Amino acid sequence: MSGWSSLRPLRLRGLIFGCGLQARCFSVAILALLFLFTNGLAQGGSQQPATSSLSGNELVQAEALISQGKLDEAIALLNELAHRQPATAGLEAKLGKAYYQKRSFQQAVIHFKPALRQDPEDGETVQLLGLSFYSLGQLDQAIPLLEKVQARLPPTDIDTAYLLGVCYLKTQQLEKARAAFARMFSVLPDSPTAHLLFAQMMVRQQLEEKAIPELQKAITLDPRLPMVHFLLGEIYLFKSNPQAALEEFKKELEISPTVWLVYWRLGDAYVRLEKYAEAERVLKQAIWLNETFTGPYVLLGQIGLKKGDLELAVGFLERALKMDPNNYYAHYFLGQAYQKVGRTVEANREIDLSRTLRAGKKKADEEVLIPAP
Repeated sequence: MSGWSSLRPLRLRGLIFGCGLQARCFSVAILALLFLFTNGLAQGGSQQPATSSLSGNELVQAEALISQGKLDEAIALLNELAHRQPATAGLEAKLGKAYYQKRSFQQAVIHFKPALRQDPEDGETVQLLGLSFYSLGQLDQAIPLLEKVQARLPPTDIDTAYLLGVCYLKTQQLEKARAAFARMFSVLPDSPTAHLLFAQMMVRQQLEEKAIPELQKAITLDPRLPMVHFLLGEIYLFKSNPQAALEEFKKELEISPTVWLVYWRLGDAYVRLEKYAEAERVLKQAIWLNETFTGPYVLLGQIGLKKGDLELAVGFLERALKMDPNNYYAHYFLGQAYQKVGRTVEANREIDLSRTLRAGKKKADEEVLIPAP
């Protein structure tokens, strides 16, 4: 019997908040859990037992091919079955899954729709059809399906809440969006923390201007709430207003004097204002609080470049890369430093590596969901 028993919580990749707006995750291609259920296949009448058994075996075989990633083979097998027995129960759902896993979302929708008409209580089809609409940007059609999925999953499933929140946000249903994100973190929708979290999610969706009123509301409700001024400062840095960012980071330090992230971003604001002595001071404070994070070392390398202290710049940037070899900012600035000291071959290598790593990061950020095992 088909139903909701095969429904599984989503597994998201790439949803790390990061330390700045440059750590945004871009949701372009949406993939999620896929399989398995092989029960619930229609039983043929007593006059066609061999045919029913054959079609059932083909569905099982197609499912195995899908699980092995042999999607074209599975689709070919299912299309052949569709030509012979188009009314086979479960056939459209299997075709939809195969196309879904292939990222052919429009084709997946074509097959999921009749599958859902055949069995409205097929939880997996409801989920994958909702995700297909989400992937195609058809959010109005994705929302009721994802709402139905969320109602069937335990409160611990935060990924469906995230996707619903994004849908609500992009369709201007702000109250519902804040409530969905609040559910992710088990806070009350009207609490100051909910407004802060909602602002963070808005930033992730490149809605910085809309995030500012949410942060101001959070401050009104709780003037001492940590990280509100920090996020405001991040937004002002992104908007190329380092002076406003500076003031927000200073306010954050009054609330959170031991958070190394704040000293790092404060140092960034000072660098942009060309106040290098002040920047060096707070960046060293960031390192004293967390010597394993590369951000302050990269900024200190930039300061060395700007001041013409190339030996110091090379030292800081090389140290950053020892801790984080994939930091494309560090590779880029180290390439600039090598150029200035005449190490042309090494400079070109670092700059090329920076471009390669940046392109790889962008591609990884575009892949938000992974298939469930």
